[in-house]
Amino acid sequence: MSLGAPLGLLALLAAVPLVAAYFLRRRQKPVQVSALFLWRTPDQRAEAGPRLERFSRELSLLLELLAVVAAAAFLSDLGCGAQAEQRHLVIVLDGSMSMSARGADGTTVAERVRTEAAKLAAGADADLLTLVESGVTPRVLAGPAEKTSRALAALGSWHPMGAAHDLQPALLLARELSGPGERLVAITDALPDAASLPPEVEVRALGEARENAAIVAAQRTDEGVLARLSVRVANFGGEARRIPVHLSGAVEQGAPIVQEHTLEVPAGGSALLVAGLKNVGAVTVALPEDALPEDGTVLLLPSPPRVVGISVEGVDVATRAAIDRFVKVAPGVAEVGQNGALAFGPRDGAGNVTFGAPGTQRTFVGPFFAERGHPVLEDVQLGGVVWTAGENPPGHPLLSAGGTVLLSEDDSGRLHFNIALARSNLQRTPAWPVLMGNLVRRARASLPGFPRRHLVLGEEIPVVVEAGHQNVLRGPDGTRPIFGSGPVLMPAPAQPGRYELLRDGEVADALEDLAVDPRESDLRDRGAGLREASAGALATHKASHERAPWALVAFLALLMIDFALTSGRRVFEPAKGRREALS
Repeated sequence: MSLGAPLGLLALLAAVPLVAAYFLRRRQKPVQVSALFLWRTPDQRAEAGPRLERFSRELSLLLELLAVVAAAAFLSDLGCGAQAEQRHLVIVLDGSMSMSARGADGTTVAERVRTEAAKLAAGADADLLTLVESGVTPRVLAGPAEKTSRALAALGSWHPMGAAHDLQPALLLARELSGPGERLVAITDALPDAASLPPEVEVRALGEARENAAIVAAQRTDEGVLARLSVRVANFGGEARRIPVHLSGAVEQGAPIVQEHTLEVPAGGSALLVAGLKNVGAVTVALPEDALPEDGTVLLLPSPPRVVGISVEGVDVATRAAIDRFVKVAPGVAEVGQNGALAFGPRDGAGNVTFGAPGTQRTFVGPFFAERGHPVLEDVQLGGVVWTAGENPPGHPLLSAGGTVLLSEDDSGRLHFNIALARSNLQRTPAWPVLMGNLVRRARASLPGFPRRHLVLGEEIPVVVEAGHQNVLRGPDGTRPIFGSGPVLMPAPAQPGRYELLRDGEVADALEDLAVDPRESDLRDRGAGLREASAGALATHKASHERAPWALVAFLALLMIDFALTSGRRVFEPAKGRREALS
């Protein structure tokens, strides 16, 4: 049993005047009359002043005393049961990568957080504990309202590695999970701006300012047997440094490839390393360990261009010749017999890109009106183009000249070129390779798998999946099913590392989420501190607590019963007197 507002018990003092009123009430003695007409003018005089008498109507008094007790229980916020005795503490943990940084004593901020969380739970004598990890997408580490021992045990495997983010979403989630008046604590490695946090949140910073070197950008492209690496290293320190960079990669046959490079990096600046390795698989780029080792190592997977299969069926000779010339010089494309990712055909054919100008043909030299926001027309300059078109194709117009539609896209995504290349010069202008390159890029983005091999912290995972298969994303933070078909955008992962696309249980593709975030690698502004919750905000927060309604219901019910009892007696007694007089 607990009391939320003990001062409400003062309502019990109302029982004193209530009992006194029953003792000091004035009673009229019964008067007997011999005839009915004498009842009309009874003697209304009574003895002056109240007298102490034995009170009547004990049931009415009992009901009113019980109503006073119910009112006191409501005003004092009386709680009964085991739930009222349990204390609940909610802690929000900063899940950013900088929380894994090591201090001068060798301990990480995450280790200090574990110790601090245990102290907070013990100091608050908390029976229940809820742990919320902040991030791009906040998540509940333990709880809601988990036993304190179990919640602290779950914190033992916590390893923060998220991107820089705002604490507000996690605090909103924590406020939903906590009850009114319950303590809410946020633990991070640097005190944020006080205006950005709710006043009822207590903030504890356990960080430490350190100098650090980190990889802030990494890229790999493969052309044949040559892998080109581009790595940018930043120096978050007060002095210029010579930073060694270690490259190592495995080969199918022979000894692993190892290279050592040294970069001159100014204070607060960065330097770029460009290297090339032949016949190498995955390449590891590593810096010497410092305050934050996690941001000094990246794994770059082979990233050859995804080959787009091109099929050409049923087009005229001029169109076939123009497409063949492009395929011979374009990288990452290969002509296949049929059913290519980029299939060219006539307007009434089955290809996803059609060419043809049926009907009456007209020639245009501009001006051309284009939907520049469409990816197919990006950077396409049509100055000096002679375009011969026929009947308007179906679909939404993307390019037109007057009332004639030159290029359209229908609801299924098919593109229709209303052009007779034999009477046009489009294929002989700079616009043709750009236009064809946009078509290849569009087709490449629709290939099943991951369009990109490398992501950085906080980026969502784009993936293209095929219908009719069971698709699953597997990574360091667990497995997640992928629903839908075509391009799908998965939420940003909470942990860096290797992520695989499983199609019907088999690995279909893989990517690497790199531990790269310049905002998290800069540890110079970290530090320790405490911002206590505002007393006024806490009082308002506690005042919003809703009292249990059972006491108020009992109070009203008792008053209603007492009213029914006393009013019934007042109606009954005069009628009884009349019957005695008539008899």
